[in-house]
Amino acid sequence: MIRREKGRGAVSNRAGRFARHTRQEAIDEWAEELEALPKLATQVRAEPAKSIISRNQSPDVPFEQSINPYRGCEHGCVYCFARPTHSYLDLSPGLDFETRLYYKANAVELLEAELRKPAYVCKPITIGANTDPYQPIEREHRITRQLLELLLDYRHPVSLITKGALIERDLDLLIELARLELVHIQVSVTSLDQELKRSLEPRAASAQARLRIIERLSGNGVPVGALVAPIIPALTDHELEAIVERVASAGARSAGYVLLRLPHEVAGLFTEWLGTLYPERAGHVMSLVRQSRGGNDYDSAWGQRMRGTGRFAELIEKRFELACRKAGLTPRPGAGLRTDMFTRPERSGDQLSLGVF
Repeated sequence: MIRREKGRGAVSNRAGRFARHTRQEAIDEWAEELEALPKLATQVRAEPAKSIISRNQSPDVPFEQSINPYRGCEHGCVYCFARPTHSYLDLSPGLDFETRLYYKANAVELLEAELRKPAYVCKPITIGANTDPYQPIEREHRITRQLLELLLDYRHPVSLITKGALIERDLDLLIELARLELVHIQVSVTSLDQELKRSLEPRAASAQARLRIIERLSGNGVPVGALVAPIIPALTDHELEAIVERVASAGARSAGYVLLRLPHEVAGLFTEWLGTLYPERAGHVMSLVRQSRGGNDYDSAWGQRMRGTGRFAELIEKRFELACRKAGLTPRPGAGLRTDMFTRPERSGDQLSLGVF
């Protein structure tokens, strides 16, 4: 018997692939007593990071530099491809990933030190490539806002990817960055079905809230696109055209998509969730997934991992391109962020004291 936590995405806390011990919850005659226990609480801890900018060489990803202010994500999206990173902490990619969170307390200091290096070359930085920079704990810890303040100070280009309504709090910074041609936003929209969203992305903003975000950003001159991700075969793919139409109407300038990715432990977590909530279609969903992944749950090959291969994947690509064409959207996020304005503001202690030998 699986006891699903209300407001959480994963339906178990299965061990990660590096775990030394496994955990198994036995639920039989104690089921009623377990249901009465307090709900699983979120735990947040500071994590002093050793470095802050991640460099990317994958041709599948349209950026070279990224920052992730948080480890784990309270949004609880069951399909999240970042879940396996919790295995490196000897934690579960399941419920641990969405309840045991870490914030990089020294993120701003590390970034400023990086930007001040004489050899640093200014290239756009993407914030939120793994975990959402506007998940609920950002309200208290404000790491994302502090990073934006620093990047604005340095006139450094930045892109953000989010499905969190909290981004509206930082509209003042985003408007100023947009005025200088230094920012682009991608808002992720997975489904317009609120009931499906509650189980698929339990603590993320509603589809209506995300459309409002696009509308408000666009209305204030902030370049914004949409990311239809992930497209889940036989579960959300029928919404593809409707999502593209709605984000375009809200003011998105571009759109991209990603076919469902199930790396490492995500495959087991997703199939477990699917069998629990949608048992009648689980077999069909996974059949289409495997048809698009060379017969496997996942294919990590560059050039294939984002879009998949085979007839179903090709059909999705054609449908998406046609939908974007009809809606007047470009198929890729906005480019052309400026790098020529990058500057290093003077800081106290920049000049070494003279006369000391």
